[in-house]
Amino acid sequence: MSTLIAAIRSLLTYLVVSFYVLVMGPPFVLIAFIAGSPRLLYSVGLWGVRIGIALSGIRVVREGLAHLQRDRAAVYAINHASNVEPPLVFDALHELFPRLRILYKAELRKLPILVRAFDLAGFVPLQRGNREQSLPAIERAVDALRAGHSFLIFPEGTRSRTGELLPFKKGGFIMAIKAQAPIVPVAIKGARSAMRKGSPIIHPVTVVIRLGTPIETAGLTMDDRDALVARVRGEVARLLE
Repeated sequence: MSTLIAAIRSLLTYLVVSFYVLVMGPPFVLIAFIAGSPRLLYSVGLWGVRIGIALSGIRVVREGLAHLQRDRAAVYAINHASNVEPPLVFDALHELFPRLRILYKAELRKLPILVRAFDLAGFVPLQRGNREQSLPAIERAVDALRAGHSFLIFPEGTRSRTGELLPFKKGGFIMAIKAQAPIVPVAIKGARSAMRKGSPIIHPVTVVIRLGTPIETAGLTMDDRDALVARVRGEVARLLE
């Protein structure tokens, strides 16, 4: 019975959020484009996320907010086991708006309304396995970091089916070193129970988003990249315990 209820709530969530995006998306993208400011998009996106969270019944607990870098740009490195994680962390770090951007997989550019919003907000697409595309994308992200914009990255590159941390890809760490921006490790616990890979059903569970101590990159070079990746991954693993 609980699975049936979760399935019904999930369907309602998808329908309402889809309607919200289709109705609110186009006019606000146009207004934001004309105004030349993404702030309105962030507000509309945030309310869409919060509507989805409320309908799904997910409860979010934020920990370690003292480590939120409000006065400087940073890279937030987050584990990835579920599709609910990006919107949940987007909401959890809303205090960084409108200077918060996402390094996202280029496959999402197939969604017409979202891609317009992503471009206007300055989000950077990264095509996995395509070095010719990824290097210019990383440079764009470096420029944005230097200009004071923080980034969310999911360095595993894909969702883990088991919940165990996958190897971290290096793109986000390259951009952090080049921009000399700190990396904040972020662990999300419970998201896999909320929505498993391969399943559309969202379960009403409690999800904990835990921020760790920032790891500085000042003075680091590309020779330090692998050690930095290992250090951040180890810290995310510790936060997941």
